[in-house]
Amino acid sequence: MTERQKKIGMLLCVFTIVMAVIDNNIVSAAVVPIVRELDPVHGVDRLPWLVSAFALAATAMLPLYGKLCDVFGPKLVYLGAIATFLAGSALCGAAQSMGQLIAFRALQGAGAGGLMSVTMVVLAHLAGGPGSGSARGGNFGGVVAGAGMALGPFLGGILADHGQWRWIFYLNLPIGLLILIVSARLLRLPKSERTHRIDFLGAGLAAAFAVGLLLISEWAGKEYAWDSPTILGLVVATLALLGAFLWRQAVAAEPILPLSLFRNATISLGFAIQGLMGLTMMGSMVYVMVYLQVVRGVPAAQAGLYLIPMAAGLTVVGMVAGKLSESGVSRKGLLVSGTAIGTLAIGSLTFVGADTNLWYVRGSLFVLGIGFGQLLGLLIAVVQQAAPRTQLGVATTAIRFFQNLGGALGAAVLGTILSRAFTARMPGMSTSAVATMTGDVRTAAVNALVHSMDLVFMVATGAMAVSVVLALMLRMPVATPEPAAQTTLAPEPAKA
Repeated sequence: MTERQKKIGMLLCVFTIVMAVIDNNIVSAAVVPIVRELDPVHGVDRLPWLVSAFALAATAMLPLYGKLCDVFGPKLVYLGAIATFLAGSALCGAAQSMGQLIAFRALQGAGAGGLMSVTMVVLAHLAGGPGSGSARGGNFGGVVAGAGMALGPFLGGILADHGQWRWIFYLNLPIGLLILIVSARLLRLPKSERTHRIDFLGAGLAAAFAVGLLLISEWAGKEYAWDSPTILGLVVATLALLGAFLWRQAVAAEPILPLSLFRNATISLGFAIQGLMGLTMMGSMVYVMVYLQVVRGVPAAQAGLYLIPMAAGLTVVGMVAGKLSESGVSRKGLLVSGTAIGTLAIGSLTFVGADTNLWYVRGSLFVLGIGFGQLLGLLIAVVQQAAPRTQLGVATTAIRFFQNLGGALGAAVLGTILSRAFTARMPGMSTSAVATMTGDVRTAAVNALVHSMDLVFMVATGAMAVSVVLALMLRMPVATPEPAAQTTLAPEPAKA
């Protein structure tokens, strides 16, 4: 590919991930008109599945996407993920019931899992190979995350206010079709010359384990008590699936997630840091929203605007991180700085009280964005450079997989801590009832909830502090040339 074609390809990748990130955030702003039209009687009860179906499908597909990239090459898998996402988007826009919308949202999520992971494999090849685009990766990750976080709820709110919620999904079609057509004509990426076998059993076990963990995070302490037969059975089944998956990876001829990757200290530490980042990001975003809506009475639509400072921090750092790295600033220094700043930002949330100035909350989220902005993209680039070129797809999608699992685990653990701490202070009451309380009872419940949230943020701060230690331990990989015989360029597509 010429340099001009590579630049166009990288721009297409940017639009691809922006589209996926926006779509991941945009639906939350339109849930009311969706329920009003599709199922005004029972729709509210099914809303959690509208969000969860997307996340479950996206996470479950990640291990398979990585292996498919290494078997068939990233171009074919990239195009397939876009096509799946667009098919899901079209069907979501045409849905006539909540059941249909949830099912089609899962299909859309299956495609989105590839958009947010396989695209990074494509970018690595366009940038000249694993690690060579690491400076731009940090830039790219922060800007895209910030733009998606800010634009998603904003666009969703506009479309919802004008009664056009279906266009939340239809807007993907012209953009996605353009990306699909141009990418099919333009991209020429390496393909493996070896004959591979796909470990579908391993992929199925990984998907089942991910779904089990995500369901525990969604249901435990909300739909069912932690000690209920449903949750206990789900925990046992999920642990059994994890054991079966690890056994399969140890004996499979070509495992979906090779355990040999974990013997590389750089890769295993990168996975761990990304997982901890997922845990703490989930904790900060979810429980700041709970604080704003339950304690301070901020409407749900307006509460989403409080994430704009975090998005601004991600974007600002994303715009300068790449230049800093290119100018000689150590990538390890950026990782240590990002984890340290993230730790301080989450720690600052432990001081939030029932009447804290809300600009303090905005400031903490802005600083958190500055910290995470140094990590997004850069961690992926480090893992890509450390991984064997023949396992680039698996390593890239795995780091996203661990971030999603970290977020799910964080939601479950932090939610349990909040519930237990609140119940200890207010026996017989639940956190969901605080919003409807009045008088002295509400004052006591709010104080109990705030103190319980302080404990949640303290635990999240501790988890993020562990990531600082891991970042200090992490050794930056040194690029080594790969034998030319391992890959070959795909043939130039025929001209129409």
